[in-house]
Amino acid sequence: MSTKRSSGKVEFLPAPTSTPAPKPAHARNRLRLKNVAIGAIVLGCFYLFAPIARRRAHGHVSVVEGSWTIFKTEPVLTGKVAEDLFLTIPNEKSALKASREYAEKPHMAGSANDYVSAIVQLQLFQDKFNITPPSDLPVFEAGSPGSRNAILDIGSLTGPSAWIDTYYPLLNTPLERKLEVVRNGKVAWSASLEEKDYDEDDAGKYAHTIPAWHGFSKEGDVTGKLIYVKYGRKSEFDELAAAGVDFTGTIAIVRYGAVFRGLKVKAAQEAGCVGIIIYSDPRDDGYVTEENGHKVYPHGPARNPHTVQRGSVEFLSMYPGDPTTPGLPAYENATRAEPLNIPSIPSLPISWANAKHLLAEIGNAYENGEKSANDIRLLNTVDQKVKPIWNTMAVIPGQIKDEVVVIGNHRDAWVIGAGDPTSGTVSLHEIVRGFGELLKQGWQPMRTIVIASWDGEEYGLIGSTEWGEDFADWIKQNVVAYLNIDSATSGSRFNLVASPSLSRLLRTAAQEIPHPTDANRTLWDARTDVGPFTPPADPEPQPEPAPEPEPEAQDGEGDLPIGPLGSGSDYTVFLQRLGIASTDQGFGGTTSDAVYHYHSVYDSQRWQELYADPGFHRHVAIAKHLGLVALRLADSIILPLDTTQYSNELDGYLTKVESISSDVGFRAEFTDLRKAITRLKSASAKLDSKKAKTEKAFLKELEKWRRERSKSPGDSKGKKLVCAGRQRQIKGVEKWVKDVFGVVGPSGSASRGQGGVSVRAHGLANARGPASPPSKRFLKALRRVQDVNKKLSTFEQGFISEEGIKDREWYKHLGVAPGKWLGYGATTFPALTEAIEIEKNATLADFEAARLQQLITKLSSALNH
Repeated sequence: MSTKRSSGKVEFLPAPTSTPAPKPAHARNRLRLKNVAIGAIVLGCFYLFAPIARRRAHGHVSVVEGSWTIFKTEPVLTGKVAEDLFLTIPNEKSALKASREYAEKPHMAGSANDYVSAIVQLQLFQDKFNITPPSDLPVFEAGSPGSRNAILDIGSLTGPSAWIDTYYPLLNTPLERKLEVVRNGKVAWSASLEEKDYDEDDAGKYAHTIPAWHGFSKEGDVTGKLIYVKYGRKSEFDELAAAGVDFTGTIAIVRYGAVFRGLKVKAAQEAGCVGIIIYSDPRDDGYVTEENGHKVYPHGPARNPHTVQRGSVEFLSMYPGDPTTPGLPAYENATRAEPLNIPSIPSLPISWANAKHLLAEIGNAYENGEKSANDIRLLNTVDQKVKPIWNTMAVIPGQIKDEVVVIGNHRDAWVIGAGDPTSGTVSLHEIVRGFGELLKQGWQPMRTIVIASWDGEEYGLIGSTEWGEDFADWIKQNVVAYLNIDSATSGSRFNLVASPSLSRLLRTAAQEIPHPTDANRTLWDARTDVGPFTPPADPEPQPEPAPEPEPEAQDGEGDLPIGPLGSGSDYTVFLQRLGIASTDQGFGGTTSDAVYHYHSVYDSQRWQELYADPGFHRHVAIAKHLGLVALRLADSIILPLDTTQYSNELDGYLTKVESISSDVGFRAEFTDLRKAITRLKSASAKLDSKKAKTEKAFLKELEKWRRERSKSPGDSKGKKLVCAGRQRQIKGVEKWVKDVFGVVGPSGSASRGQGGVSVRAHGLANARGPASPPSKRFLKALRRVQDVNKKLSTFEQGFISEEGIKDREWYKHLGVAPGKWLGYGATTFPALTEAIEIEKNATLADFEAARLQQLITKLSSALNH
């Protein structure tokens, strides 16, 4: 952000247009060569010195025509002061207002309203980050110079930037759908497939605007006997087949829950079914049911019997994103392949009201593999075509351009989506407001921050996946962490899942954020919260237990109960293909919460205000927590990533594999793999020691330099910057630094946080320019900081295997992936686990154990280097 001199204060001038003008290839190449040639010197001087030493300094220096001009300013924001200011900005009134605006109309991916919502998000970035809108709307075709330069030229930005990238995936929308009972060749009953409209909730008027269907569902008109297969897990199809049930030509009816809906369809088609119907069963709603005396929505908290869960049936665990361009970005002119991750049989989502009628066709024995006496007809027609979607992006450039924190939330919804994703969009809205206020007060993050409003997530994580495939090399080289927010609020319990290296940072931040509704507790304590609807004194016995929680909701190992990431949201491409430490969070429902009408028209603003988050306190708590985590990642000297926590959790992963191996009767030998994990823990412990020493040495040299400057405050006007006593001038240093530095305060003014230091400099009044250049020892300390941070930021990439996981090679992370037959849920050591549990192949298991051992051994060497 530019500055000008005015009455002793820095005034912020409008930033340049949202993206730099495209440069010809030869100019970009010259710039890159120049960066390489002098980068060691310049970045050595400014890598951490600029954002630390200058901050909160009362003496401020501006670059004027290549010389250093000095004038006094107000203190510049950083550290605890910046964090405290940020935490005052997100508030319930603003969040409620934003939610009502975002949830005003449907905004399904690829629709006209979706494009409008992308522009609204762009305007938010421009307004809060003081970006002057360019004369031409910055909406770029993915792959065009405008789109490419917006990311690849971040190093030349002098202020925040915002734009929209347009990708072109395959999408479908519903046409005609029918579900009928056929008796003696005639239609005996026909389902009303749409949700009902109610006067109490005006969102119901959109029930027919966005019909109830499955994204990427197969078109077809099929007839067959109906058969009930519980949750539609592959294991349940296999068990019935082993008991003699023939699925050939049948239509399966299954309940939502336990596994991702697309894998229910995959299991059905592989079993021989010609179609599948999926419904939401009140038996999975905990205590809040009509049978237990609760009224149904919109008159109460129980499930409305007419609610229908829309959703994608893409085979997410095979590969996410555009089905026609796996591994490559979906440009408009992309070469497309036949999709391999979408169904070959038609499917429909239906309500409990319709499911009850269909299950009666089978009779009381429907849970025993019996088939209906009458035929069922399922008709599903769709309009399938390549359509545009729009990712809205923003950048806050930091002092360090090649270390980047990415924050993302998807914007598209199946209908209104007040919970999914609007609650997350609202929390991101509050984070943007907070960062905007910091920018106004003079804050510039040490590391660059990219903020993404993804599109097309509901169809299969499309917007984030295409962007990740588009900028894969840049992401691997620059991104230090990805912070995801999907649904911020749909219930009472705070849920966190993350890469183990982020666990300690997440916990520490959550312990510093107040509980949203209880002043005596913290946000971290909300992980055990329950809903307000207690069970009746004598609850009706459940005919069967609810499905077990998916692995991604289970606790992690050791003292940090934060579970691993599976899939189902936009962190997938970052973590499981590119190896970027990632996290996701939000408030979810419990058995005593109001039933969440997921992907339904009843996921409405009224439901959100009445049941999910009355007062919008949880929206604000999520915004504060995620924003605080982002600030600490962006501004710590040593990245707050914990490789030791990660290494310790690997022991638990292997113990789980050994247990599975024992259960299936394998006599597997994992001694060498266990030893490799032990060596990694040892290497990580050494790195922890090195982190502390490196940080201490850096601060010591910084303090020495501060003293030298305080002794010789002479006027530096007209002087060129000289680094470490070198007598040659460094040209073009303005490309890296806007300000010459202030000074860091006395020893002890640096405040130590979890995993890193945020410098809280007191500074010296009336400090002058750099009379004494940094020493060689100082530059050496800086290079050590760089080295440590590179090891931390690339640690997750150590689990990436270019060969990928068998049968789903898009996924390359051998530490964690969505389970092959889970979809949402995480499987740790996935290739090894599935070689044992699914393939039951000892030779393959040995091969996968050796692959893991090689990666972990290499990772240990990298930490020790």
